[in-house]
Amino acid sequence: MISDKVLDATGLACPMPIVKTKKSIDELSSGQVLEVHATDKGAQNDLTAWAKKTGHEILDSKEEEGIYKFWIRKA
Repeated sequence: MISDKVLDATGLACPMPIVKTKKSIDELSSGQVLEVHATDKGAQNDLTAWAKKTGHEILDSKEEEGIYKFWIRKA
C-alpha cells in the first residue's frame, strides 16, 4: 500500500504511539495516508478507537514479525 508518510513508533509504549500518530497525521493533508509501525500490542485497539473517534479511516492493518503496521487515511 502506498503511504504519504511513515511513522516509526516501534519500541514505544502506550500512549506514545497514539500521541506520535496524532502529531504526524496533523502534518498531512486531507486524504493523505499515514503508515504507522508499532510494537505495542495495544496499538491495534488504541489506533482503531482513535481513528473512529477522530473520523480518520484505517485502510489496512497487519502484523509482521512482531511489528504492527497500520495505514490511516486522514479525514
